[in-house]
Amino acid sequence: MDSNVSSSSSSATGRSLVSAKVVVAGGFGAGKTTLVGSVSEIPPVSTEAVMTEASEKHDDLSSTPEKVTTTVAMDFGRLTLEQELIMYMFGTPGQARFWFMWNDIVRGAIGAVIVVDSRRLADCFDAIDYFETTQGVPYIVAVNRFDDDLPYTVDQIREALEIAPKVPIIDFDARDRNSAGNVLKILLRYALERPRQPDAAA
Repeated sequence: MDSNVSSSSSSATGRSLVSAKVVVAGGFGAGKTTLVGSVSEIPPVSTEAVMTEASEKHDDLSSTPEKVTTTVAMDFGRLTLEQELIMYMFGTPGQARFWFMWNDIVRGAIGAVIVVDSRRLADCFDAIDYFETTQGVPYIVAVNRFDDDLPYTVDQIREALEIAPKVPIIDFDARDRNSAGNVLKILLRYALERPRQPDAAA
């Protein structure tokens, strides 16, 4: 069994429970907190803080003028799949000034979802570069449909972001539980099928 997937016995069912850690990353305002909150079976733990005038020089709100809070540490949620697999989700902060926390958040994860706002593709470049460098953590790209709109095709996004053909890219709605849950299932399958490499974030 993968070293980053832990197992414990359930006395109630007699079956073995498996737990896995996944990371939800991406640019500022892409929908990371929304994804975690939409699928979590427990009230998600969020470190959302109200944005102030002091943050205006750091955070571009031109595409998200309605956004009034931002993650300053991480989001946390839990999802049980197939009654035997518990997935723990850790959402990273999107702003560059909080990236120093990423190594700690990513450590021990079996994989990551990079959430992309197709209206602001450049905002996810740093997250993609991070996981390309941290080769021990496989990732997939999930393009969030804002207002049910996707201005580019998946192939166009792959070309623009220079994503390798082997990396899954899917479009989804972070607000929809089934859509967001499907993203996590795709990540899990991809991570478990991919040969494991040493964890560069450790």
